[in-house]
Order: sequence, then C-alpha cells, then structure tokens
Amino acid sequence: MKIQVSALQAMCRQVFGFRLAMIAVAAPAALLNAAPGLGARLVGAAVVVTFMVSYVLFRDWERFGPLLLRHPSLLAADTLFGSLLLISAGPDTTLAYVSVCTPLLAGLVYSWRGAAFFASLQSLILLLVHATLKAHRHAPVAEALLLPGLCVIAGAMGSTLRNLMLRFGAATQALTAVQARLAAAEAVSAERARLAREMHDSVAKTLYGVALAADGLAATASTEAPDPARIRAQADLVSRSARRAAAESRELLRDLRREPAPTGVEETTLWPELRAYARDFTARTALTVTCALPPPHTVPALPAPLARDLLSITAEALENAHRHASATYVDVRAAVHGDLLRLSVRDDGRGLPPGTTLERLRESGHFGLLGMVERAAQLGARIRIGRGGHERGTEVRVEVPLAFLHRPDPEPRETREAPESREEAP
Repeated sequence: MKIQVSALQAMCRQVFGFRLAMIAVAAPAALLNAAPGLGARLVGAAVVVTFMVSYVLFRDWERFGPLLLRHPSLLAADTLFGSLLLISAGPDTTLAYVSVCTPLLAGLVYSWRGAAFFASLQSLILLLVHATLKAHRHAPVAEALLLPGLCVIAGAMGSTLRNLMLRFGAATQALTAVQARLAAAEAVSAERARLAREMHDSVAKTLYGVALAADGLAATASTEAPDPARIRAQADLVSRSARRAAAESRELLRDLRREPAPTGVEETTLWPELRAYARDFTARTALTVTCALPPPHTVPALPAPLARDLLSITAEALENAHRHASATYVDVRAAVHGDLLRLSVRDDGRGLPPGTTLERLRESGHFGLLGMVERAAQLGARIRIGRGGHERGTEVRVEVPLAFLHRPDPEPRETREAPESREEAP
C-alpha cells in the first residue's frame, strides 16, 4: 500500500505544480481584463487563492493532502475561484489547462465518482463561460465542446491511473508475500539439510562406531578364554565412542542455539585436526591412512565453517573407504595449486558401483556422498568423486578458490547443475 500511495502523492504534486505554472502565466491577463472596482478585487482574490492553494499543496502535499482527501468541497471551492479567473482572462488563455487539471486531480484523489462530478462541474462552467464571452459571434460547436471533452477525458485518465496504481500495489504486495514465504521455505529446507548432514557426519557415524565396538567387545567376551586386556581396551573404546557421541550431540545443540558473530570471522587451523583424526581413524579401524598436508605457514588459517566442512568431507570419505570400498590404505593430500586449495582423499578400494548417482543414493537411503556434495556447494567449492585418473579406487577431490577463504558466507552453487559437482562411475 505504501508504494501506490507514494506514487499517487507524486502525481498529485505534479498536477498542482502544472496548475501553479499555468496560473502564474495567465494571472496578468486576468487582472488586465477585469472590470475596475469590485471585479478587479474579485479577480485578484481569485488569483491569490488559487495560486496559494496550488503552491501549498505542491510544496507540502504530505501535510495538506489528507485534508483535501477528507473534504472534496475544498476542491469545489477552488474550482469556483478558478472560474472567476477563466471569466476574466477568457477560455483562450492558459487557464483553460488549469480547468482540465481539476477533473484529472479529482480522478486521482476521489476515484471515478469524484472524476465524474468534477468533470461535469468543470464542463458546465466552461460551456457557460464560452456561451457568455462569445455570444456576439457564432463559434463552431466543436470549439465550444473541445475543453469540456478534454475535461471528461482527463477525469477518466485520472481514475484509470488511480486504479492501475492500486492494482499494481496489490500485486506488488502479493508478490512480496509469496517471496517471503518462498524464502522462509528455502531457509527451512536448507536448515533441515544442514541438520541431516550434521547428524549423519557426527552422531550417526559415531553411534555406528559404538555399535561395532560393542559387537567386538561381545565377541571377545564370549570366547572360551577371553583376554582381559583386550576386553578392557574394547570397553574403553566403547566408552570413548559413547562420550564422543554425547559431545557431538551437545556441540550440535550448541551450534543450533549459537548467535551469529556480529563482526569478523573466526579462523582455525585445519591440518593438525586432520592429522589427529587420521591417527584416531587408523587406531580404530586398522586402515592405514597417510597424510601429505602443507606446512601451516604456507596456507592461511581457514574460517571455522570452512575447516569444519572440509574435515567432515574427509571423515566421510575415510568412513566410506573403510565400510564400503574394502580398501587397504587411504591417501589424504592437501596443497595449493594456483588460486585453488585442493584437498583429495584417495583409496585403493573397489570404487563406486557403475551408474551411481545422487538420486539413486538418496532413494536407497545413503546420504554420505550427497552430504559431501552439499557441503562443497555451500562452500562455493568444486568436488569430484570418482576414479580420478587411477585404475581403481575412489578419489574425492575438493577445490576451494583461495578468494573464498576469508568470506564468511560464500555464495553456494547449485550442485545439480555445476559440472564439477558430479559422481563418476569407476
């Protein structure tokens, strides 16, 4: 509603500005043609009233415009004062344009009823003035009806413009409401996807490890001669994994309630955490993981969200190599190549099944690769998942532009359309 009201106010001010200019041009002729005495005083008063009304409404419509909206009689009084000038100056002067402005303004302010009333009133005044001043000569009928016809057209134009602006404003409001609902739905969908990734990459994965450790503990305890040292080690692994799952759950809840930082971007160093995770992963699964990571001084500190997502992608690739690929070793490498930070995780396993796609993985309930691709897209990075030029195995390669390292919210890419964000069959 605010948009159309502002537009109507601007158009009304323009109309009053035009009236002001036309009155100023025609006022000398009206005063010169006025009869001495009372006639000159009436015409002078009409000049002052019409000029000041137009000036005040042109300059301060926001203050005095509502008064005109509530009292149409003010515009009728202004019309009568203008008729005095029209009689004195004549219909052939620029005051004729002032007469046309009145029904136009009425259409903008009072809709079609006001336009019809003031167009009729102004047309009647014009016909009377024309009949009075040109009674001594036979003027053509078309000349007498020209200005009244323009008044009718101007009133119709004002009413039409008002309706168009109101409809445009209503359509704009509806569009804004739809956009707000779509933005809210997209935000909810994005948050659900983020929670699903965090649950899959943290709590769910750790609980799966707890289940495996518990199975190993049960198998060791059920042997004929259980080894106490091994039982203690496996029980300690179960305990540590359970505490880790609890810590990850608390961290997930804390992240949900965390307020965004008002300024600055928290930075962290990824590589020590990556080495520590690789060592813990090797100790837990007996799968050999080698790391070739850059020295800390060669790569700037990463924003915390970027480091967390890169660590999650690496962890998911390691888990897939252990649980699905039957790999014997995994090679983790990171380096700067030109303007890209490249992180790759390659194993020697059996690779992805032919015809693997994100849609099929989603339908079958496997969300690991889908979460990796979504994380890369959120970072503004490119990801390739496939053989990577090797005869066997799977390579997960993530390339992050260095220009994105200090951007708190890089623009996410559409993973389905980005040519680099794809899965390659072995």
